[in-house]
Amino acid sequence: MGNTHYPCFKCLHLFKSNELNIVTIHGHNVPVCNKCKEKLNKEKIVEFESFNKISRLSREIVITEKLDGTNAQLFITEDGEFLTGSRKRWVTPKDDNYGFSRWAHEHKDALMELGVGRHYGEWWGQGIQRKYGLTEKRFSLFNTHRWGEERPTCCDVVPVLYQGMFDTVKIDEVLADLAEHGSYASEGFMNPEGIVIFHTHGKLLFKKTIKDDGVPKSLFK
Repeated sequence: MGNTHYPCFKCLHLFKSNELNIVTIHGHNVPVCNKCKEKLNKEKIVEFESFNKISRLSREIVITEKLDGTNAQLFITEDGEFLTGSRKRWVTPKDDNYGFSRWAHEHKDALMELGVGRHYGEWWGQGIQRKYGLTEKRFSLFNTHRWGEERPTCCDVVPVLYQGMFDTVKIDEVLADLAEHGSYASEGFMNPEGIVIFHTHGKLLFKKTIKDDGVPKSLFK
């Protein structure tokens, strides 16, 4: 028996009986060599993905003013590396996005106080989108739960307009108030963009704009 050789069903090479493996292919038991068995096992391994837990809608939301600028981020690593980015790419003072990286590096010492991690925000003001009647650019952090009065003095935080239970009526009221009052981030500017709704339990972000909220952005001229 030890000297018997078998042809592998997959590669057709002969192998010894002590290397015999029986596998099921299309409902039939067939012999394969060790190498082909390993390959078949790898092909069969599909990572299992469970269905995500469904969040409860009637939970707390935080509504903030949506600023019309350009998305920006700071990334501070555990070993002290300081990186700057836009929505889609890393930026540098020499390959910048509206001057954000240059500003960030000029204020690096203060911004390092944010600590290790990714810090997302909006870079807005002079020369960017709505401009907001400003003669300077500002960086406003998105994480209102983490940042408030205690933050680097060179940063702002997006204004919180409502915090409480999810309520579509309240959402509409906040949006209407913003349209009537004007921007809370830049007092006196009467053409704010809209709001962002953060659902705390689902950890989801939604936005509503004052104008053309039902129109896909791809259709804007």
